[in-house]
Amino acid sequence: MNDFDFLIGSWNVTNRRLSTLFAGSDQWENFAGTSTCWPVLDGGGNTEEIVFESLGSRGLTLRLFDVERKEWSIYWASSRTGLLYPPVVGTFADGRGDFYGDDTHDGKPIKAHFIWSDITASSARWEQEFSIDDGRTWESNWVMTYSRT
Repeated sequence: MNDFDFLIGSWNVTNRRLSTLFAGSDQWENFAGTSTCWPVLDGGGNTEEIVFESLGSRGLTLRLFDVERKEWSIYWASSRTGLLYPPVVGTFADGRGDFYGDDTHDGKPIKAHFIWSDITASSARWEQEFSIDDGRTWESNWVMTYSRT
C-alpha cells in the first residue's frame, strides 16, 4: 500500500512525447511540467495534478490500492477533454511498477502500459506505451522524468 509514497510532494517534470502515434514517427516534443501529489483515503491512494504551462493544460491522476487484490488502479484525466480515462492496473516488483489496461485511440481498441522505474528520493521515471496488436508489440509514446523541487 506504500508503493507510491515516493511520489508525495512537489516535482519538476521533463516531458518527452511522441508527436504522432502508430505512424512509425520519430518526432518527439519536449515540454516542462510541475506536479504535486498528495495522499488520500488514509494512504490507500493518492492524487496528482500536473500543470503543463506551455501547453495550457493540466492532468489529474488518481491512484487507488485494492486491498483485497493487492494491486493499484491508476486513472488519468485531462483538462483538454474533461474525461476520466479507463484505468491501468498492476503492481510493483523489484523497484519497478507495471500497469496494464484497455483503452481506445481514434475509436480503435488499444492496450496501454504504464511503467514506473528509476525511483529514488529525489527522482523517478514514468513511461507510457501503447499496443495496437493486443500486446505483441509496444510503441513508447510519452516519458516523464521527475525531479524533486
